[in-house]
Amino acid sequence: MIKAILFDSWGTIVENGVFPSPVKQVKYILRVDSPFDDFVMRFEKTMMLQKHPSLREAFVEVCKEFQVEPKDWIIDRLVGMWNKNMLLAKPFPETVEVLESLKKKHQMALVANTDQFSLEPVLEKYDLRKYFEVIALSYEMGQLKTDTKMFDYVFRKLKVKKTEAVMIGDSMQSDVNAAENAGIKAYLIDRKNVRDHEHKISNLKEIEKVLQ
Repeated sequence: MIKAILFDSWGTIVENGVFPSPVKQVKYILRVDSPFDDFVMRFEKTMMLQKHPSLREAFVEVCKEFQVEPKDWIIDRLVGMWNKNMLLAKPFPETVEVLESLKKKHQMALVANTDQFSLEPVLEKYDLRKYFEVIALSYEMGQLKTDTKMFDYVFRKLKVKKTEAVMIGDSMQSDVNAAENAGIKAYLIDRKNVRDHEHKISNLKEIEKVLQ
């Protein structure tokens, strides 16, 4: 029996405010020539594992990680794009309705790789915190979802077993693979229906069907 549902944030319950995604734009702005999955891993470790004094200083560290000179115009462009994403981000159309319904029967947790500047203002703006018994953010915990300790923390707080939970996320690497490596069943949310995975949904409204 499923007692708990774990959600990713960006691309899962919250729609990015800029397109392509902010992380893809960072890769483009920095002209990083490496596979996207490798880039994401290094970027998240630099940007999302600790608090930074400011968003500018966070991106200076990102530039250093990828051996790019942190020129003012580069930092200005990155900061502007990141802030625009935060300001324009919003829940997907079905998010609130689905969370309201699921909360009646399940415990819920938000498990996110994120910096301290972008996600929390969106959670506050749209009053999303109230749906989650546990909110585990990488920059606060010093761990990414690829570290099984992050999931261990969530289950200790929820007081449920891994076999009693599912993970919902839009990233194969950060959500699905990370959860499955931790022994948790995961569903990929693929809104454009362009990826193959055994356990897949196209929007949040399908969650209740797969839990039956």
